[in-house]
Amino acid sequence: MSVHGVDGLGQPVLGGRPSARAGETGGPSFADVLRSRADSVRFSGHALERIQRRNIPFDGPVADRLQAGVDKAAAKGVRESLVLVDDTAFVVSVRNRTVVTAVDRDHMKEHVFTNIDGAVIA
Repeated sequence: MSVHGVDGLGQPVLGGRPSARAGETGGPSFADVLRSRADSVRFSGHALERIQRRNIPFDGPVADRLQAGVDKAAAKGVRESLVLVDDTAFVVSVRNRTVVTAVDRDHMKEHVFTNIDGAVIA
């Protein structure tokens, strides 16, 4: 799968074990989780940066739920969606299957999501 937002060596910016916060060591890396999902959504550089900077947990089960949310939005004809997975909001370009940004619970307070035409709780 092609991933937008990579370092100079073409590797995704994040690493960590499943169900761990970004940056922790051990287990499959974030890049491994992404590569194992050939048909899954891509991440913009901005989204990867937000996930890393905000230490947003991202593992296989979260990726599966995000994918299912994007699939549901696409089935309803949504173009730009807010997909909520537990305490994380992902803004997704459904047409491009690309996560534009990610916001954790602490950063959602008083946050207004614009330019979306649908929301999915996954």
